[in-house]
Parts: sequence; C-alpha cells; structure tokens
Amino acid sequence: MTHCPSLCVCVPKECCGQCDGISLGEAVREQHGKDESVHRCCPPDVVVFPRCVEEVSALAKVCHQHHLPIIPFGTGTGLEGGVCAVKGGVCFSLRNMDQVLDLHQEDFDVTVEPGVTRKALNAYLRDTGLWFPVDPGADASLCGMAATNASGTNAVRYGTMRENVINLEVVLANGTIMHTAGKGRRPRKTSAGYNLTNLFVGSEGHLGIITKATLRLYGIPEAMVSAVCSFPSVQDAVDSTVQILQAGVAIARIEFLDDVMIDACNRFSCLSYPVSPTLFLEFHGSEQSLKEQVNTTEDITKSNRGSDFQWAQDAETRNQLWKARHDAWYAALALRPGCKAYATDVCVPLSRLPDIIVETKKDLIENRLTGPIAGHVGDGNFHCLIVVDPKDPEELHRVHLFTERLGRRALAMDGTCTGEHGVGLGKKVLLHDELGPKAVQVMWDIKNALDPNNLMNPGKILQ
Repeated sequence: MTHCPSLCVCVPKECCGQCDGISLGEAVREQHGKDESVHRCCPPDVVVFPRCVEEVSALAKVCHQHHLPIIPFGTGTGLEGGVCAVKGGVCFSLRNMDQVLDLHQEDFDVTVEPGVTRKALNAYLRDTGLWFPVDPGADASLCGMAATNASGTNAVRYGTMRENVINLEVVLANGTIMHTAGKGRRPRKTSAGYNLTNLFVGSEGHLGIITKATLRLYGIPEAMVSAVCSFPSVQDAVDSTVQILQAGVAIARIEFLDDVMIDACNRFSCLSYPVSPTLFLEFHGSEQSLKEQVNTTEDITKSNRGSDFQWAQDAETRNQLWKARHDAWYAALALRPGCKAYATDVCVPLSRLPDIIVETKKDLIENRLTGPIAGHVGDGNFHCLIVVDPKDPEELHRVHLFTERLGRRALAMDGTCTGEHGVGLGKKVLLHDELGPKAVQVMWDIKNALDPNNLMNPGKILQ
C-alpha cells in the first residue's frame, strides 16, 4: 500500500472531526477498487466517507498537500474500470451525501447530492407529477451518471446527461469549491461564458469531484404504451427505426435486440418472443397523440416486414417488458453459468448500424465468443455483452482483441469508440485515434490547468 504511511499520519490528524468515516480495511478497499467491468481490482490505500462538500474540500486539500491520488466513487456500476485505483491513493466514497436538496416543481429542476441514485430521485418525485427520465439500466448515482455522461433507453426522446444537467458543484484537486454555472443558478439556457458544466459532464472524475448536480425534470406523460416487433433481418429493424424518426414520431424508447439476445431474454425472463432481430418500443404522450404515433409506427414496421405488435399497455406489463430489457446483462450471464460478462459499447451514424452489427456478429462467431447484442438503436448506439471465463487467459485475450476491433470498426464508420460507458481504462488508445493528437493535447492542457499534479483519478481517459 504505497501511500498508507503518509495517510496514517496525515488523514486522521488533519481530518479528525471533519470526517468520521475512514477505512483502511482490506474488504472495504477492495469493494471500492472495482466496478462492473472485467478490469482487475485495484484497491485504494484508504477509503473516506465525507458527509458534505466542506468535508470533501478539506480531504482534497490534505490529498493535495501530500500528493495523494483522489478517486471519486458513487455506486460502482461503471463498465470501464473508472474507479480502479491504479496508483493507489484515497477513494472518496460519496454514498453518505444522499440528500435531494432543492426541488422547484414549477421550474422543472432539482438539485441532488452525489449519493442520490436515479431510482431514489424518481421515488422522491413520485407525488409531484415529475420524473427524471435518463435511465442507464443500473441504479447509478446521478452525479456518477453526470461524470460519465450516461444515457440509456430514453435518450432518443429526452437526451443524455449532457442535455439534462443545468449546473454542477465541483471540488477541484486542490480543494477549491466551484459552481460551473454560478452558485445557485439554474436557468434553462445560457450563453454566458465557457460551457464549464459540459466540460465536467463526461470527465470521469479526471478534473474534479462532483458534489451537487442541478438537473432538468419532465412532466410524467398522460399515457404510455409499449410494444414488441420482430423482423427477419437487422436491416429491416434499422430501416424501420430511421423511417420512424424521419416521420417525426416522438418515440420515447426504441431498443434493438439481436436473435442471440432475445433468445437469452426469453429464457431468463420466461418470455416467448420470436428468436429474430427485435425492436422494443415505447410511446409517451396524450391518449390522442399515442394513437397517431402508434398508427404511423405500425405502418412503417409493416412496410419493412415487421411482425404485428405485441402490446404492453398497463403499467405492470410495461414494467415486465422493460425489466426484461434491463435484465439483458443477467440473461447474457445465464448463457454460461459461472462466467463473467463484459459489456462494451460503440456508437455509429444510424445508416451504418446494420453494417457494423452484421460485421460484429460475424467477428464473434469466427472468434468463438458468446456476445449477445442490444442497443439504443434510435441513437446508433449498441452494446455487446461478452460472456467470458475469467480463468481462461486465452479467451480473455480474444475478448480484448475483439473489443479493440469493434472500437476501430466504429471509428472507420465515422462513429465513436464509446456512446455512453466512457473511456476509463479500456479505451484510452481508441480515444487518441478518435480525436487525434491535437484534440488530446488540448485535453491534457485543460487537465494540467485544473490538476497540475495529476491527482484526480490518474491513469484514466488520457494516455
């Protein structure tokens, strides 16, 4: 434990009375040194549990003084090794900062601390007629979602975290507390100065610790209805998606599952959908607008050889359908009991989605890999859930090579190496290839300006 001698002296002495949650226990450190990815656990030297922004600032100042790396930790649901303490240091577990601070119903915004998860916020909002729609599947912390620019199944209608964050409170590496849009400010739009809020959205803890987020809220739709439609080919499913969007249908969710994934979901969730490329769709609006949306969508899917819709109209049936979609991770794991799942994602222009999915499925078969595909097809973003034996180094090597090929395939099709998971440890080289050396150098310049000692989550994002 590289930094423990210094920590044992400085942290208890200088933070006594400021933070009563400090752990050197091996089990606690290991819990905070890994996420849901296949990257090996890299535990921090110590875990601290601050209760307010003042404690975060005080602890950051201690770390800055002693040159100790700082790793922010929310719920550990990330998928690219973003919380691994590759250089040791201090993990800031933010779970004790779990308050919904300011709700302005008439302004459709709310401010939350970093320990508040998306499900907890929507439970808090239950009786207000409002909700926060960004839904990555996992019950992630909202500030962690901002840090990775998370999105999910509702992004085609409501956008990603980047479109839904109004203001952030951030503690910098030296302990300075700043507000990206001005303290207490929450305008619906602004053109005042640099967009510092979006600088920190997606920064993965590399520039500072997000300690508050002010978020956009939306009115709960009058009516919702979901449907499932099967297609004979990937091309037909994607053509339907493009035509639905071109027709101006305000679709709320449009999710793609390939034949392997729908078969896994059928088995795991006791469903009976046809084993073929499938779209899960959801419509939000008034009763009248839903009829128009559904009629237009049905006409389009039928023209692309789609099956009749299987409907989920009541809340219980809809929840079962989307639970099956969100349980895709566990459905994939069930294909090979005792193995681990590694989820990687890319995003391409919609017109290239059929090509990349077909090529990716061929790559999986040729390299003897189990990898069901599910995606947010309305955004051109899809995930490959690779099921791998962690004790088989040869298979792990094949998975590593496959994910690199997948990322490069997306770049060759004018896409990105990650649509929503982030860069973390696994995609640093791909990021360099995607942005080019000049853009990466600008990112380094920003990093050096805000964190010249490279203390904030070192070893991530940038080579």
